Amino acid sequence: MISIEDIIQLQTRTVADWHRDPIENKETGLMATVCTQHSFNYQLWHEEDIARSPDVSDQEIARVKRSIDRFNQQRNDWIEKIDDEIAGLIQSKNIQTRDDALLNTETPGSAIDRLSIMALRLYHLQEQLDRSDATAEHRQSVEQKMAVCRLQQSELAKSLQQLVDAIGAGTKRHLTYRQFKMYNDPTLNPYLYNAKNRNGEDSDSGVADSVTANA
Repeated sequence: MISIEDIIQLQTRTVADWHRDPIENKETGLMATVCTQHSFNYQLWHEEDIARSPDVSDQEIARVKRSIDRFNQQRNDWIEKIDDEIAGLIQSKNIQTRDDALLNTETPGSAIDRLSIMALRLYHLQEQLDRSDATAEHRQSVEQKMAVCRLQQSELAKSLQQLVDAIGAGTKRHLTYRQFKMYNDPTLNPYLYNAKNRNGEDSDSGVADSVTANA
């Protein structure tokens, strides 16, 4: 039903492409959804790098924090979209799930998200390995980390392929895990909905509009 190797190749290729050119998604179907989800991890990764720099201003840190919140929300929203699309594939293929089929603790979308992060980690570790000013000790440390990451990527891919194959065969259940992130929801974050009492109706409306735009 799904090739995890194809997903890894997509994630690896696009990380390299997006470091040279603007983010672009030429995929279709499920792979397009996977690519979009991956793009939010890509953007989140680089904003996290800025947030940890001691040289940026407080104003820049505030901007980066809002970007991190926005990209993280989108990242999680698109994990759910991946799982929803898999649910649609199950329905379209008329796959009959057995009554005794068990549900994994992690959804395919969540595991694909982990593979996305791993593709980013491996790319940036390779950057460290290629540094002209890197010492032998630094390169040795990076090589050890890359070996562990490649093993983890391989093992996760193998387990995920087994899971999606079992879902396709109807021997495992599939269910989208709804995360309901509360911090970006003006009706669930106390600081946001109490802003009405602190600053008045107009200010509250402005906060809600801003959060909705960033959700």
